[in-house]
Amino acid sequence: MLTNRDIAELTAFRRALHRAPEVSRQEQETARSIAAALTADQVVAGLGGHGVAAVYNGAEPGPTVMFRAELDALPIAELSDAPHRSAIPGKGHLCGHDGHMTILIGLSRLLSRQRPAKGRVVLMFQPAEEDGSGAAAVIADPRWPALRPDWAFSLHNEPGNALGHAHLRMGPVNCASQGLKIRLTGKTAHASQPETGTSPAPALAALIPALTALGQGGALQPGFRLVTVTHARLGEPAFGIAPGEAELWVTLRTLEDAAMAALRAEAMALAHAHSPDLTATFETHDDFAASVNHPEAVAHMTAALDALHIPHSPGEIWRASEDFGRFGATPTRSAMLFLGAGNAPALHNPDYDFPDDLTPIGAHLFHRIARDLLGPR
Repeated sequence: MLTNRDIAELTAFRRALHRAPEVSRQEQETARSIAAALTADQVVAGLGGHGVAAVYNGAEPGPTVMFRAELDALPIAELSDAPHRSAIPGKGHLCGHDGHMTILIGLSRLLSRQRPAKGRVVLMFQPAEEDGSGAAAVIADPRWPALRPDWAFSLHNEPGNALGHAHLRMGPVNCASQGLKIRLTGKTAHASQPETGTSPAPALAALIPALTALGQGGALQPGFRLVTVTHARLGEPAFGIAPGEAELWVTLRTLEDAAMAALRAEAMALAHAHSPDLTATFETHDDFAASVNHPEAVAHMTAALDALHIPHSPGEIWRASEDFGRFGATPTRSAMLFLGAGNAPALHNPDYDFPDDLTPIGAHLFHRIARDLLGPR
């Protein structure tokens, strides 16, 4: 069990992380702080960018069990009077990743005092979760195959759910999503002679409702699709130039990975159809796989929740995406739960702050899962 001293030190550690947020792919100092706080049999740094993995070996052969947290903060200015508020202008830990990291540091303390009886535990501090690039980068790292887990577990805090109440369900838990940037190129002209150029304005105006109609949301069930226009730009900010170029950014969202390719192809075909006299080019960004909970991993999480008397219910599927999904690729069995943060501001709000009372709950939950799968030494 974590002692009162542990909890006080972990609270101070979390608030120090909160004061020094770093955004995706820039988490160098955060990673250093994490590595310095670990006592493990092996620490792998620079994984997939700034990722850190800590390994705790058992005495006997057995499965590898991974627990994951995220390193990155958000490019959002924090609005808070808390003494530990962000000291970095325009950046803040407004999704609770500072708390998720601290939960794993608490778990590391428990594991350092008693290693598993068999197999090994890997604590994965993943970079670049917020832009969807981190898990793929970790998996592409040549050191990943030696760390690949048989089981993978994670949690995310959930404002609006009672403090410490867990939501855990089998099957899909987070949608797949992808950002699609559409660039339309024609030819500029003098504003007094627009007919001498080729303007993308009519195509842009037609595309916005046409793309939105491809996916209008609705119930989160097989076939769910949502297309959200997030940004549009037309020409130069000048009165004397008829535009020759435009950009449209849309976020594509589906419940299943398999549906994403079809939705993207339809969106690109629409762009071509609405701009026959223009050149249409495309870029994809923020590519998130769907997160799907494996029934066996859910069973282990449920057993640990029950053993610790943590209340839980299935909860709802999240429309939002989570970069944990890629870690659940076969043969890894994975599951993620959502741990209630109480009546707190919503995630990504400028006044959000992770509740420190969740740290011991999360650390003891993960420790129980590890003990159930690997036993104490």
